[in-house]
Amino acid sequence: MRAQTAVSRQPATFRSYDPRLEPIAAKVLAQERLDFNDGLSLYGSSDVLAVGWLANHVRERLHGDVTYFNVNRHINPTNVCVAACKLCAFGRKKGDPAGYTMALEEAWETAASGYSEAVTEFHIVGGLHPDLPLEYFLDLVRGLKERFPQVHIKAFTMVEVAYLARRAKLTIEQTLKKLRDAGVDSMPGGGAEIFAARVRSIICDHKIDGEEWLETARLAHKLGFRSNATMLYGHIENDEDRVDHLLKLRALQDETGGFQTFIPLAFHPENTALDHLPVTTGLTDIRQIAVSRLLLDNFAHIKAYWQMLTPKIAQIALRFGADDLDGTVIEEKIYHDAGATTPQGMTRKELCRLITEAGRVPVERDTLYHAVTRTEDSFIVAV
Repeated sequence: MRAQTAVSRQPATFRSYDPRLEPIAAKVLAQERLDFNDGLSLYGSSDVLAVGWLANHVRERLHGDVTYFNVNRHINPTNVCVAACKLCAFGRKKGDPAGYTMALEEAWETAASGYSEAVTEFHIVGGLHPDLPLEYFLDLVRGLKERFPQVHIKAFTMVEVAYLARRAKLTIEQTLKKLRDAGVDSMPGGGAEIFAARVRSIICDHKIDGEEWLETARLAHKLGFRSNATMLYGHIENDEDRVDHLLKLRALQDETGGFQTFIPLAFHPENTALDHLPVTTGLTDIRQIAVSRLLLDNFAHIKAYWQMLTPKIAQIALRFGADDLDGTVIEEKIYHDAGATTPQGMTRKELCRLITEAGRVPVERDTLYHAVTRTEDSFIVAV
């Protein structure tokens, strides 16, 4: 069974010097849905502590003091990519000396190397390679399942699936079924960026558009996949674009119920074509966590991705609506290529310390949020 998370709380009293937040607070405390204009008010309010208070109220109603983390391993099989997105510092064109593509044996060895604790999840994303066939990725997953049958495989963004389908001359549904049959268990949430066409045409015009991302997620959920969802913020988008993005995700979640976790991703401009833009501030980061928690009332979990936020901001986010810190990761390439200075990985002990010092209770989970109990040489998942 799932970990018991909710705890009883004293009746809440809301106070703010921003009158725009009063009607929003009334809705939140009554567990009523917020609308587009409410979202704009949350982004526009100077009383970020009051916004955070409301988000924390929802977080504690849903999860009490529990904060989730997992022991996972990121695998990026290639950085060769046909796209040339302005937001990206990871992708390389075919023939670039900095490009790489793992042979299957190398990818399987990468999965097994570098860490002594047994992982419960492989997180697999990469570039849109011009030559690698769908069969390469199917064999990659099959090989991982053969070698690590106990590990959950969370693999391939909606963007990657749509690209692989086009290259293989298959429908997206057919491609998803092949991935499922090979052993993909769930899907990450990357590539969503910002759904607004105006923004997407500038930062990632080589990717599928927002409606295609949502349709691919819809098909995945109907086939039984659970997935995450993301939003890349802190570049050229405005508050209207952010609210629009969140509400489109909320609408799809109403329809399918297939999203597990929402992950706001802070844009790192270094080494990208948008490197003239400033990095996000801590205030922007914690506000984004809080607004996400308040608008996405049908998402169970909001993640503070410590790799992008820094561990310190991620700790604070646990009081602004976040209930998950992601995992140990081990080696992360995409955001470190864009200038992230956070560690490449973190141990279970370090994650637990971050959570405990924030006044929360750490609970190790698997990908589907079942509690994991560790023994000396193995782990048990409570389903």
